[in-house]
Amino acid sequence: MKRPSGKSSLVVDFVTINLAWALYYWFRVRSGWFSMAMEPQFWFPMLSLCGYWLLVYFFSGLYRSWYTLSRFDEFVVVMKATTLGVLVLFFAIFIDDRGAGSRVQSRLLIAIYWVLVLGCIGGGRLLRHTLHRRMLEAGMGLHPSLIVGWTDKARELHGLVQQYPALGYKVVGFVSIGNEKGAHQGVPVVGSVADLPSFVEGHEIKDVLIALDSSEHARLLDVIAACNSHNVSLKIVPDLYDIISGQARTNQIYGFPLIEIMPDILQPWERVAKRGLDIAFSSVVLFFGLPLWLLVALGIKLDSKGPVFYVQERIGKDGRPFKMIKFRSMTQDAEKHSGPVWAEKEDPRTTRVGKYLRRLRFDEIPQLINVLDGDMSLVGPRPERAYFVEQFSKEIPLYARRLKVRPGVTGWAQVKHKYDESIEDVRKKIEYDLFYIENMSLRMDFKILLNTIAVVLLGKGH
Repeated sequence: MKRPSGKSSLVVDFVTINLAWALYYWFRVRSGWFSMAMEPQFWFPMLSLCGYWLLVYFFSGLYRSWYTLSRFDEFVVVMKATTLGVLVLFFAIFIDDRGAGSRVQSRLLIAIYWVLVLGCIGGGRLLRHTLHRRMLEAGMGLHPSLIVGWTDKARELHGLVQQYPALGYKVVGFVSIGNEKGAHQGVPVVGSVADLPSFVEGHEIKDVLIALDSSEHARLLDVIAACNSHNVSLKIVPDLYDIISGQARTNQIYGFPLIEIMPDILQPWERVAKRGLDIAFSSVVLFFGLPLWLLVALGIKLDSKGPVFYVQERIGKDGRPFKMIKFRSMTQDAEKHSGPVWAEKEDPRTTRVGKYLRRLRFDEIPQLINVLDGDMSLVGPRPERAYFVEQFSKEIPLYARRLKVRPGVTGWAQVKHKYDESIEDVRKKIEYDLFYIENMSLRMDFKILLNTIAVVLLGKGH
C-alpha cells in the first residue's frame, strides 16, 4: 500500500514524540515512584528530544515517499530506529549515574522511555495508516495511473487494482504496445507508447504500471524513455520466472507483486552527507586555492583576448537549465561559425594556456561555484547542452535518465572514458553514467574523487 506523504508522517511524529515525553515526565516526576534530588525542566528537554527523534527518523528513511509491504514493515523500521536512538540517549545521558541503585533506576527509566516512544510513534503511525487506507477505499486521494499493455496480463492487473483500492491507484487508461483499440470495464485504450509523454503531462499521471508479455519486453526501454522526463513512478509486473529465479525483488501487498523501476537508492542521510561533502570540498578548494586561481585568471587574460570565464547554459537535474562556469580554455567565440560541436583531442581552438588547464583539469574549477549554488554536485553525470540533450535523447535509449540526478564536476564516465568525440563515445559514457546512477553511494563518490585526483596528478586529462 502506498504510504502517506512524509509531511503527514512528520506531523504525526511531532505530536506522538511530545506525547511520549509528557507520559515519561509523569512517570519520572509526578508519579512519586522514583526518587529524585530536584525536579527537572519540562519544556526544554521536550523540544530537544523532539528535534533529536525527528533527525533519527529522518536519517532512518521514515520520511521518504515509498511503497511498503505492510504496516508491520514500517513498525519494524520504527522499532529499529527507536532502539538505536534510545541506546544513544542511554550512553549520552545516563552513563554518568553513580551507585548501584542509580544504575538500576537508570536502566528501568530508559526501558520505560523506550516503551513509551515506541508505543506512541508506532501507534500514531498505525492510526495514520488506517485512516489513510479508509480514505483510499472511499476513493479519496487515489493517484491517476496508466497501465501499459493490452493483454490478459494487463487486464488482470486492472482487475486487481479495482479490487484493492487501498493500493492507491486509479487507472484512467491503457497504453497499447501496438495500435490496439478497445476498453476494459469502462477504462479505454488511450493511445500507444508514443502518446505516453503527452498523456502523462496532460492528465497529471502519477503512476505507470507496466504489464508486458514476454514477447513485448523489447519495448520496455521505449516505455521507460517515454516517461523519463516526467515525475512518475514506474512499476512493472514481473514474470514468474524472474520471481522464482531471484532475478527480481518485488514489493507485495494482497499477493500483488510489483517491481519499482529505477528507484532513488540513496538513503536520506546519504543525500545529506553527499550535499555536505559538496559544500565542504568546494569551499576549501575555492578558498585555499584562491592565489592559484588568480594566477590562472591572469594567465588566461595575458594569453588571449576574451573573458577569463566561459559561461554556457547546460541542462541540469530534472531538465532545468543553469549557467555553468569554467575557466576559458579556447579562443573567444570558438563556436561562432561552427555551432555546437564536440571538443577534439588536439582541438585547434584551444589556447596555449588552455592546453595546460585542460591537462590539469583546472578549467573545471569554477564549476565548484555551481556546486555551492546547488546546480551541480562533485560527482555525477556531466551536464550537457540542450542541443545535444535533445539529439541524444532521440538516438540513445535512457539518455534522459541522466537528468534524474544532479550533474557532476567529475563522474564515473569521466574517469573511465575520454571526452565525447563521436556518438559512440556518448553511448559508452551513458553505460558508465547509468551504472553510477543505479549504484550511487558515498563510497562510490569517494572512489571517483580519488580516481579524479589520480588522473590530474598523472596528467591523463583529455
